[in-house]
Amino acid sequence: MTNSTEFLILPLFPLGTTLYPEGIIHLKIFEVRYLDMIKSCVQEKTPFGIVTLDQGGEVRTPNEQITFSQVGTFAHITHFDAVQPNLFVIQCTGGQRFTIRGSERKKNGLWVADVEEIVSDPVMPIPQELQVTADTLKKVIDSMVIQGVSIDQMPFTAPHLQDDCGWVANRWCELLPLSAGQKEHLLGVSNPRLRLDLVLDVLDEMGISKV
Repeated sequence: MTNSTEFLILPLFPLGTTLYPEGIIHLKIFEVRYLDMIKSCVQEKTPFGIVTLDQGGEVRTPNEQITFSQVGTFAHITHFDAVQPNLFVIQCTGGQRFTIRGSERKKNGLWVADVEEIVSDPVMPIPQELQVTADTLKKVIDSMVIQGVSIDQMPFTAPHLQDDCGWVANRWCELLPLSAGQKEHLLGVSNPRLRLDLVLDVLDEMGISKV
C-alpha cells in the first residue's frame, strides 16, 4: 500500500485480537461471509482489514451487537489452504494501519468500510532511555531461536529492526498479555517513540524490563 490519503473500500474482519504492521496472524475461516471474502481476496490479490472487537463475538449470532475499533490494519494473505470447501486456513501479514471513515454491514453479515490509510511509522532510532525495551526483546527472540523457532515460524516478519522504535513497540504489543483495549489504544498511537514509552511503562509494571 502507498502512503497516500486515498479512500478505499475494504472488507473487515473484527477479531478479539489486534494485528500490527509486520505482525503475523493465523486464522481458520469457516463462516460463509468470510469464506466468500477470503476467496475474493485470494483471487484479486487484495487485503482485508482486521479491527479489534470492542463488543460482540467473532462468530455471528442472532441479534448480536457489534462494535469495533475505528483503527485497523491491512491483512495481506501470505498462505492459503482450502482444507475443506467450508474451511480455510490462512496466514496473514500486517500491512499499514488505517482509519475507518464510515462502515456498513451487508445482508450476509460482512462489514465493509470506507478507510483512509495511516502513514507508516517513520524510522526512529531508539533513545538510550528506551534501549532496555530493545535489549529485552532481543533476549526473547534469542530464546525463541534456542527453543528451535525458525525465522519463518516467528510471530512477526523479518528483518528484525531492533533499533527502530516503531518495530520494537509493535512486537511488544503483540507479545505482552495486554487487554484488547490496550492493544487497540497502542495501535492508534501515531508517534512510535510515544508508543514505545507506553510499552516500557507496561514492562516496568510487570518487572520484565528488570530481568
